[in-house]
Amino acid sequence: MAWFASKAAAVALALLFGMAVQSSAAWSGTDGDANTSGSGVPVAVPPAAASGSSQPPAAGQASAGETPKAPAPLNVYGEIGADKLSPTVRDALPRVYVPNHGSNTVSVIDPATHKVIETIKVGRGPEHIIPAWDLKTLWVANNADQTLRGSLTPIDPFTGKAGQQVAVNDPYNMYFLPDGSAAIVVAEAFHRLELRDPQTMALRSTIETPTCKGINHADYSADYSFMVFTCEFSGNLLKVDVKNGTVLDDIKLSKPMSMPQDVRLSADGTTFFVTDMMSDGVYFIDAGSFREAGFLPTGKGAHGLTTSRDGTRIYVSNRGSHHMPDRPGGEGSVSVIDFASRQIVAQWPIPGGGSPDMGNVTADGKELWLSGRFDNQVYAIDTATGAVTKINVGIEPHGLTVWPQPGRFSLGHTGNMR
Repeated sequence: MAWFASKAAAVALALLFGMAVQSSAAWSGTDGDANTSGSGVPVAVPPAAASGSSQPPAAGQASAGETPKAPAPLNVYGEIGADKLSPTVRDALPRVYVPNHGSNTVSVIDPATHKVIETIKVGRGPEHIIPAWDLKTLWVANNADQTLRGSLTPIDPFTGKAGQQVAVNDPYNMYFLPDGSAAIVVAEAFHRLELRDPQTMALRSTIETPTCKGINHADYSADYSFMVFTCEFSGNLLKVDVKNGTVLDDIKLSKPMSMPQDVRLSADGTTFFVTDMMSDGVYFIDAGSFREAGFLPTGKGAHGLTTSRDGTRIYVSNRGSHHMPDRPGGEGSVSVIDFASRQIVAQWPIPGGGSPDMGNVTADGKELWLSGRFDNQVYAIDTATGAVTKINVGIEPHGLTVWPQPGRFSLGHTGNMR
């Protein structure tokens, strides 16, 4: 576990340094990367419409400032079907965007030909590519390996071109309030969540999460009243009312050496699925009681979670390793779980070995795209047969996104759509 100790030490060092920088910023009236008041305290400005427009939304779109309702009868993924493309994204270029953490680039792939057609230079250490709530921007989260040189790079999905980087310290991942009024930057090294303007990324406020070491992935409850965040290095989960800035609960996972990774809500809204990289499977967490309700072994290094296009299944990417980084050619696989039965209905090994990580499915649901973290590849997987096509990309690809995606709005990550 030397890698764990090394990364934990790096995070602790960055936290101490970051506190010093923040203290200095408070005296100077700036947080070093976004707008504040003259006193150095983040200004709590009224929520801005995430769409940047006063026009009413078209059919199939959500209105900024209004918390959307889950479709009835309850299926939280009822609005992400293949026939649910928003008018906002219909002119977006069909592309797969792959952040290469070790190359400081984004590989752009044409999903029709499975060919890399462009490589975009971005900031240091890109981790995830996050669709904005209003579906008009793809944000590249460059967390800069805890060096305080982090940034967010906007990509225009209609032209495929990158815009000017926005300085944001340690943006490991990012989510959005369900009404689009704020972005939620997951600052892993600082053990906090940062609520920012969804357009300018100016800092508004923070939620401290000191018990959550390695805070990184999240999902919302069916009614959007709370989020569940995974704590990778402390083996626990947080229940957070992000809108009101309150940590509601904190539970320790039961298995020894637990290292929770991704989290996703079941289609019926009753259960959170949580992958555990060290326990090689998925916890079931009851959404009502916020307590463990079961565990399902899936494969070595269980990591990412992706919902099928029809919302009936969830794909678990088993990275094939308990270490980070690791050698290529590991025993990576994908487990397909039926939401209703909570059972595995298919198991797809990566031919020749691999390290499937994060990704998403195509708009028609026919392909599952995942990064191959240790193999410098991405995998396009046929969701009917499990057949795998490998495409070479940059060094250490991570949270790729497939665009466009059906849905009314994005909650963040690589395309958690609702």
